[in-house]
Amino acid sequence: MAFFKVTLLRSAIGLPRKTSGVLQALGLRKRMRTVFHPVNPQVAGQIMKVKELVAVSEVEREMSNAEMRQLRRPDSGYYVEIAAPR
Repeated sequence: MAFFKVTLLRSAIGLPRKTSGVLQALGLRKRMRTVFHPVNPQVAGQIMKVKELVAVSEVEREMSNAEMRQLRRPDSGYYVEIAAPR
């Protein structure tokens, strides 16, 4: 089953209440918050109402908070392949 991965990029401050209501219905309350919704016409319609404020991608499965945190973690920048002799 496919899911929409929806991330709020822009704030709804100063926008009509209808727009804020759509964001709340999607479960987006703060910027950079990511939620997953199953692919269906109702959710697609909600996303189209706020398409300027969100980033959307289609993924195969829903990710947990720990998996999302692991994706955001930067690369360490170096690797120790062989320890130097002392």
